[in-house]
Amino acid sequence: MAPRKTSTPKKTTQYYRDNPEARDKKDAYNKDYNAKPEEKEKRRELAEERRKRGVMGKGGKDMSHTKDGRIVAEEPSKNRARNRGKK
Repeated sequence: MAPRKTSTPKKTTQYYRDNPEARDKKDAYNKDYNAKPEEKEKRRELAEERRKRGVMGKGGKDMSHTKDGRIVAEEPSKNRARNRGKK
């Protein structure tokens, strides 16, 4: 189920709501990017780890790759904020 729309969206969300052409362009890029074999393998690996730890489908922490190759549980906000090109 999709998350509910917030009444007070952040800047990026508001931008894409106001600019459907930009949202379509972003969605097309993401569709191509996420179809790459290496991205599929990465998702497969993380999903397998979530199943192994018994947290698949229950929300909660993300599985995150560390620099040394291990997979650890991490708060989604920390995991998804890393390497996003902050200004």
